[in-house]
Amino acid sequence: MEDDTVRLAAPEPLVTAAEIARLTGVTRAAVSNWRRRHDDFPAPVAGGAGSPLFSLPEIRSWLETQSKGKEASAEVRLWEKLRTVHGDDMVRGLTEVAEILVRGDRGSGESDEALRSLVGELGSDRSPAELLAGLTARYVDSSGRAGSDGITSPRLTQAIIYFAGEGARTVLDPACGIGSLLFAFGGRADTLSGQDVDPANARFAELRAGLMDLPGVTVRAGDSLRDDQYRDLKAELVVCEPPVGVADWGREDLLLDPRWEFGVPSRAESELAWLQHCYFHTAPGGQVVMVMPTSVAYRKAGRRIRAEVVRRGLLTHVVALPPGMAASHSLSVHLWVLRRPSDAHQPVESVRMTDLTSNALDAPFAPQPGQSTEVPRIELLDDTVDLTPATHVAARLTDYAAQYAAVRAEIGERLTQLQDLLPALTEGPGGNLQDGAVVSLSELARAGLIRTSEDAAVSTSEQLDTDYLNGFLRSSANNRRSTTASGTFRTDTRGARIPQMGIDDQRRYGAAFRSLVEFERLVRDITELGERAATLARDGLTGGALLPPSDDGGS
Repeated sequence: MEDDTVRLAAPEPLVTAAEIARLTGVTRAAVSNWRRRHDDFPAPVAGGAGSPLFSLPEIRSWLETQSKGKEASAEVRLWEKLRTVHGDDMVRGLTEVAEILVRGDRGSGESDEALRSLVGELGSDRSPAELLAGLTARYVDSSGRAGSDGITSPRLTQAIIYFAGEGARTVLDPACGIGSLLFAFGGRADTLSGQDVDPANARFAELRAGLMDLPGVTVRAGDSLRDDQYRDLKAELVVCEPPVGVADWGREDLLLDPRWEFGVPSRAESELAWLQHCYFHTAPGGQVVMVMPTSVAYRKAGRRIRAEVVRRGLLTHVVALPPGMAASHSLSVHLWVLRRPSDAHQPVESVRMTDLTSNALDAPFAPQPGQSTEVPRIELLDDTVDLTPATHVAARLTDYAAQYAAVRAEIGERLTQLQDLLPALTEGPGGNLQDGAVVSLSELARAGLIRTSEDAAVSTSEQLDTDYLNGFLRSSANNRRSTTASGTFRTDTRGARIPQMGIDDQRRYGAAFRSLVEFERLVRDITELGERAATLARDGLTGGALLPPSDDGGS
């Protein structure tokens, strides 16, 4: 009875829309259509509007009722069983499958017969490596690992490989998770070494390496900062996507550790502890390629360590990647590339700064003109030691003098236009025109004289002027009518009331309203230009690209 209680208390497995599509063999668009067209489609139980999560049992029940999708394949049935048994702890489920594949027909003593049967069915037409690769890909794309450490996304892995370059024969990943990043160097390097704080991740990575038949792979469990399993290893390339924002990384126990060559990191700078750990394990001439949160580039607490890395000429490249590359969040991340000096590689005199944040996720990694620049290290060693690529790319590639002059001239032209656009209005008789004879837009619409949208009206008759209609549509009286008791505003294009007047008078009002609309648009343009001019002037003056006016008032 106790076991039943525990099983019933376990949380229901959740699935994304993409997983529902996979279960049924349809596209995600089809799942979206089901949600819109069927009132009884299960409501999301978690997640946000952009990535809702659904109860797997509810989805399966609805699919059976509606006879949607195709008969589940063996891979789908295996995945569903793993999700049902293990919930979000899918690494444990995948490890169980991997152990069955490694042991063959003997299976695992803890695996039930149904699981072994499904694995055997799948194994009849594909290799164990292909089977596990397919399941691992599902896991990487699934909702169960959202926000967790242990996975480097495929696109981020590609970026690291690109900026690491060729030639490294020994690779270390001290926070390897399930091996996604480390194993990407299989076939490129002779020796792959990994360590992860989570024994489950390390065990699964070890089994994956065996099934992938990767030579020279060692994966060990343990906290790399507190319990370094490769103390004597010096690798030609160290890659790492470390855990982010971990305050308890062991600082108090490691104050005298020889790895802190650039200074002891603060509790808030665990990423800089990982950076120095990686550099410690780098052979002469070897590189570190490190994934960093953007804030590490400018946070005050890490300024001294950043300055030391730059001063010694070890930092060679900082790359700002497009948002969405990380597996657990949608923010941009940086790649820091360091190289340990050797006879063939002397300390660098400048740091390459590359800003790819405006690129699409699938865009090439090679920077386009205006996305990369070399910054002498002496220029980085100021009070902030800001290593944010966008700051330096914009400052060095912006022609402040030309752009400021152009914006200033454009503001002058727009101000001249502004004076001409504001209509010369004269005093009227007073009173509200909408207190007299009026007609509602709904009446005009029923008569076929206008077409209405959410916030505008268009005349279809020579009896009505469109600009006249929309000018009065936005009057204070109609605005009050469009505001609900809760304060919500929604333009009432059907209930609004318009004064009745002849077409000639309508056109006079319409011309004035047109001028006001253009006047407002021009004011918005000038505001944006003013903000641009102020930014250029301030950055140009503080960066030395611009000089203040001379004493005689010249410019």
